[in-house]
Amino acid sequence: QVQLVESGGGLVLPGGSLRLSCATSGRIFRVNTMAWYRQAPGKERELVARVDRRGNTNYADSVKGRFTASRHNAENTISLQMDILKPEDTAVYRCYANVQSGWHGSEDDYWGQGTQVTVAS
Repeated sequence: QVQLVESGGGLVLPGGSLRLSCATSGRIFRVNTMAWYRQAPGKERELVARVDRRGNTNYADSVKGRFTASRHNAENTISLQMDILKPEDTAVYRCYANVQSGWHGSEDDYWGQGTQVTVAS
């Protein structure tokens, strides 16, 4: 089993910043794609940022230029630096990772439990 543990969520004023981190643990041979998703009340889950093992990233248009996702392969972690936060960014943010458990292991999807980000004055 693989576990993803998120940290860094909280309450922040509009225009402020937060940094989310996601750490992986368990039976891991290789972590492939890692990503951050979010879901706001009444809205569908959306991809916020995705990073492959090479560090290539893509972002939702709504966060491009404000959010930065980074991979740290030595620790099998992903972070999300969120700047110039807006009330519209309020959501539960979840970490995602596709993990291969061994040389001949399967590649499976894992999710963190989610962390609340609230942007409000």
